[in-house]
Amino acid sequence: MTIHQTAILQLAVNAGLIILSLSIAIVLYRIIKGPENADRIIALDLLSILLISLVTLYSINTNEETYLDVVIAYALVAFLGTVAFARYLERSALKSSKNQSKE
Repeated sequence: MTIHQTAILQLAVNAGLIILSLSIAIVLYRIIKGPENADRIIALDLLSILLISLVTLYSINTNEETYLDVVIAYALVAFLGTVAFARYLERSALKSSKNQSKE
């Protein structure tokens, strides 16, 4: 890789890190603001994706490959967490609809 290509790659990685950091701030606002639990779960899933992207770009920036193993493990845990939250919401919605039908 030439010096020119390295400089362009470094600029692209730095720009990506800034954009991802701003995106994380916006997603954190959505997690806090809501308005519903489903919105918060989707925002948490998006936050996981953004954090995975951020750590991946950081790994590229530092030439450290060990971060990629962490990213893979975190992606698996985040996916399972999203599925668990979705099942929880589905079950709570079913319970509330059953309670309303009894009344």
